[in-house]
Amino acid sequence: MPTKSITSIQNQIIRQLTQLKDKSRERKKTGLFLIEGKREISLALKGGYEIETILFYPELFSLDQVNDLINQPASIIEISKEVYQKLAYRDTTEGILAVAKTKASSIDNLAIKTETPLILVVEAPEKPGNIGAILRTADAANVDAVIIANPKTDLYNPNIIRSSVGCVFTNKIATGTTAEIISFLKAKNISIYCAALKASVEYDTQDFAKPTAIVVGTEATGLSNDWLNNSTQNIIIPMQGEIDSMNVSVAAGILIFEAKRQRRFK
Repeated sequence: MPTKSITSIQNQIIRQLTQLKDKSRERKKTGLFLIEGKREISLALKGGYEIETILFYPELFSLDQVNDLINQPASIIEISKEVYQKLAYRDTTEGILAVAKTKASSIDNLAIKTETPLILVVEAPEKPGNIGAILRTADAANVDAVIIANPKTDLYNPNIIRSSVGCVFTNKIATGTTAEIISFLKAKNISIYCAALKASVEYDTQDFAKPTAIVVGTEATGLSNDWLNNSTQNIIIPMQGEIDSMNVSVAAGILIFEAKRQRRFK
């Protein structure tokens, strides 16, 4: 049975959840965030996230479906259509939301369990949509970790959760400064391949079957000099049109799947 029913958007709990949805500061302060959608909640549960509260709109998602979905103790709140529309981020969704606890993402906590890791590093990404697309690619390739250097937005931004279709929960993700991440990679003897225009060789000439970090930056500014000065080798994707760069998530996909292709033959 639901622990309670909430029908007013003026309810204090709903006000707090609206802040979680809208404010990065609130997510960081409370260590909580909002998840919307059955698939995303399922992936969060599979990824070991702790769910505090489930909220459901019974005309779209039944209590029986809630009980089938959730596999851990959690408060269950039935909400009205008005409350649901206040909290929901997407125009079309299944009528279910969850409040979950964030996970620590410091590079100091990142454990690499393979001798030949494949890691994707992204420096200072700003657009949640790009971050989400990168996380989908990383999940598809089953990389060992995604590391975000100098992050500009928190991982639990609703746009990242939405655009990653829940892959923010399926990847092993760490964050840190560029200097911290370079030190981490060097300490573990992981080769650093920087996607850059200068002093570069074509990406498919390199051996990505060994311990490898592929590093990409933003389309606007590229990678900082700290990365370029510590690169094992700069790599480039040859362009045959008029432009000299492509969307960062597309570039990351090309480079990561070349590494996966090479590893099939080693």
